[in-house]
Amino acid sequence: MLKKIPVANHHGDLCIHDGKLFVAVNLGKFNDPKGNADSWVYVYDADSLQQLARHETQEVFHGAGGIGVRDGRFFVVGGLPGGVEENYVYEYDDEFKFLKKHVIKSGHTLLGIQTATFAHDRWWFGCYGNPRILLVTDADFEMTGRYEIDCSLGIEGMTGGRLLVGSGRCEKDEGCNGTAMIAFPDPKTGFRFQNAAVQ
Repeated sequence: MLKKIPVANHHGDLCIHDGKLFVAVNLGKFNDPKGNADSWVYVYDADSLQQLARHETQEVFHGAGGIGVRDGRFFVVGGLPGGVEENYVYEYDDEFKFLKKHVIKSGHTLLGIQTATFAHDRWWFGCYGNPRILLVTDADFEMTGRYEIDCSLGIEGMTGGRLLVGSGRCEKDEGCNGTAMIAFPDPKTGFRFQNAAVQ
């Protein structure tokens, strides 16, 4: 571990862009059908973890939970109450002016979408549940696959057509640990792991 700072709860999925970390933050009620979330994006220097800015993203109605970046625009995902059969992606420009709400016809996913990244010409969205779910869409958020595979703690694109997939667990009184493993996209299963773990 190189740096550690205290942060507000809930700091969700993040992305890195231009030397900065952009983190989806919800300070209100998550998954509330009445929209009593308090959604933000906090920005940190990627090296020092010094907080640089906070941007309101109150359009994220059920609570900001994750963020991805593509072509200088930011895409925030979040919570989803029970019974809602589609997910939402909220698009912002580089100054966090709200641009558009996208609808993913995904069917219901438990607590919405937790992780988001654009890699290898498609969007990858990790969701909780039992089983955990991966949603894959094209660049315009049209569904191309729904898979029973876990990337709910993080997924990121790498060179050579690869993905980096996070996993982990927490144990009471002992804390949490995490692992990142290399994977390759697979049209049948969503992705398949390479054998070696990344330390």
